[in-house]
Amino acid sequence: MARSTVRPVVRLKSTAGTGVTYVTRKNRLNDPDRLVLRKYDPAAGGHVLFREER
Repeated sequence: MARSTVRPVVRLKSTAGTGVTYVTRKNRLNDPDRLVLRKYDPAAGGHVLFREER
């Protein structure tokens, strides 16, 4: 199955400044803006916002 440009791989970087990243895919048609998710940051010891890097 070929990879599509509609669902690119994006890196989510912690807003806590710890340098922790997650890798996920997103749908550009449904979410054209930068993705922001609340995920667990093991370096911070809790849930923080992770923002999409470009």
